[in-house]
Amino acid sequence: MVATSLKPLHVDQSRIRPEIQALQPRLVEWRRHFHQRPELGFRERLTAEAIAQKLQEWGIEHQTGIAETGIVAIIPGNRPGPVLAIRADMDALPIQELNQVPYRSLHDGVMHACGHDGHTAIALGTAYYLSQHPDFAGTVKLIFQPAEEGPGGAKPMVGAGVLKNPDVDAIIGLHLWNNLPLGSLGVRDGAMMAAVELFDCTIKGRGGHGAMPHQTVDSIVVGAQVVNALQTIVSRNVDPLKAGVVTIGSFHAGHARNVIANTAKLQGTVRYFDPGLEGFFEQRMEQIVSGVCQSHGASYELDYKRIYPPVVNNSAIASLVRSVAETVIETPLGIVPECQTMGGEDMSFFLQEVPGCYFFLGAANIERDLAYPHHHPRFDFDETVLGMGVEIFVRCVEKFCVN
Repeated sequence: MVATSLKPLHVDQSRIRPEIQALQPRLVEWRRHFHQRPELGFRERLTAEAIAQKLQEWGIEHQTGIAETGIVAIIPGNRPGPVLAIRADMDALPIQELNQVPYRSLHDGVMHACGHDGHTAIALGTAYYLSQHPDFAGTVKLIFQPAEEGPGGAKPMVGAGVLKNPDVDAIIGLHLWNNLPLGSLGVRDGAMMAAVELFDCTIKGRGGHGAMPHQTVDSIVVGAQVVNALQTIVSRNVDPLKAGVVTIGSFHAGHARNVIANTAKLQGTVRYFDPGLEGFFEQRMEQIVSGVCQSHGASYELDYKRIYPPVVNNSAIASLVRSVAETVIETPLGIVPECQTMGGEDMSFFLQEVPGCYFFLGAANIERDLAYPHHHPRFDFDETVLGMGVEIFVRCVEKFCVN
């Protein structure tokens, strides 16, 4: 479920504490600094250097170089309590920016087209505020993660022990979301984002003359039947009450109109919410491709990769985030309770280890032409959302520590 209009909702600045309102110009400055200097996954060296410099300046304990470019910062409260982690991703995308703004990308062919520059700025603002106002119980651990867009930085960070020493009791994270208007927030219990699985399939036939098909095994015909048959996995093998998607995004075969292609290459993606479906799509796809190829006398190679599991929110932490959101976002219109997307996120690896919640913070403003979709070369968002993000994170810290 998403909002039907991207016209911004009312943002009540009185719900954002004065200290964070005063921080807003610096949040915008930091975000634009990162936006001008986008870096691809595991290459976020300038980004990590800028983050570390700020943490050093503020006297915040931190460790750099985790999973190549990741950073973990630790901020203790002034009394004992639990450990809450806050995660922000840092990487950009291989996209040529088309925005004509003073802060447009300085790196040719690389762009922050998904809001990670905003995530990083919000996490930095949260770190600064908490370091200046440590009147909370427990410890906050800020995780600045590389390579969310691929090949994935969360899993190696977990492997490096970022959830240990001190052990994390829960984790939260946000995604600025241009599918929701400024002034709104999407959160739900259970599956929030889908598993991401990818496949490459090569159909091997026997090429020949286009006028003599009886001498060939036409890889294009076989491939076309494979494409159609794969759609039955969801329509006829998955419970209709459970969502799933099988998409063929690429089909390449042949080079001449009078030549029957020897091979056809298919590429695609699989998405689903139910963790219980892990392994099912791969198994069923293997059966279908094998059967279709065998019936036509063709052979095949199938390379199937499980990239990210579903993002599954813990009910208690999602309730905490929702209760905090209701104090910052105007209700009921601003809270989208069943917000989901078939997009994927490696926040899922953190949520497999500790209870937590990932949520969407509406950032679109169609009135200011800030509503292009994620991964678009003109993607941008309303920077008013930065202060809102800090306020929500800080209130989550304060409420989690007393629960």
